Amino acid sequence: MQIIAKHTDERVLPLESKTVIKRDAARAIVLQGDEILLMYTARYDDYSLPGGGIDQGETQKQGMIRELQEETGARGIRDIEPFGCFEEYRPWHRDGADVMHMLSYCFYCQVDRELGTPTFEHYERHNGMRPVWVRLNHAIAHNKAVMANSDKAGQSLVRETMLLEMIAQQRDSTQQATA
Repeated sequence: MQIIAKHTDERVLPLESKTVIKRDAARAIVLQGDEILLMYTARYDDYSLPGGGIDQGETQKQGMIRELQEETGARGIRDIEPFGCFEEYRPWHRDGADVMHMLSYCFYCQVDRELGTPTFEHYERHNGMRPVWVRLNHAIAHNKAVMANSDKAGQSLVRETMLLEMIAQQRDSTQQATA
């Protein structure tokens, strides 16, 4: 899958002197009209794409489907198409590493509007995560306000907001082309 954007947190530079751990993740982009299916996290007051780490032995697509089902209770997952890969380097002070090199493989898909019951991990419940249908432009504006005004913003917020902006840009250009 093609890398569509990169972000390097300036706190990890220079990379040459750091111990880097690599993580592959998969994320779902589910659009219905002006709305997108996102995860709202109360602890950080932000929106993010459903998704997470790809398990050993899973393909990128299989990881996305599993994460989407776990986090949102999504049913009827279909019409899966690649969007692109987001590459990032960010601080990581676990597992003997200083830096995480993450590749997030993002896929468009459709799901049934009515969601089932999510199966959250402990930290997801603790952080107050829940799936929500929200207007894409609202989610972008909300995340930007959190980045500008909050000291509790999560590390993933830059990635998530950049991806949401790219999704909106592609959606808007597609709508203009078909008008």
